[in-house]
Amino acid sequence: MSLQLIARDLYRLQQEVDRLEKELAASQSAKRDELKLKLTRAKTERDQVRRMLDGRLDR
Repeated sequence: MSLQLIARDLYRLQQEVDRLEKELAASQSAKRDELKLKLTRAKTERDQVRRMLDGRLDR
C-alpha cells in the first residue's frame, strides 16, 4: 500500500473518530453505549493505520 493511500485512510479514520466524539458528547444515554463501542473500534483502527504509516516513514 502506498504512503498516499495510508495517509488518506488515516485522515478518513481521524474524521470518523472526531465525528463520533462529537456525537457521543451530544448524545442521550440510550445511544451512549453503542457510540462508545463504535468510538473505541474507530480509535483502534486509526491507531493501527497510524503505526503502519509511521513504520513506512521510518524506512
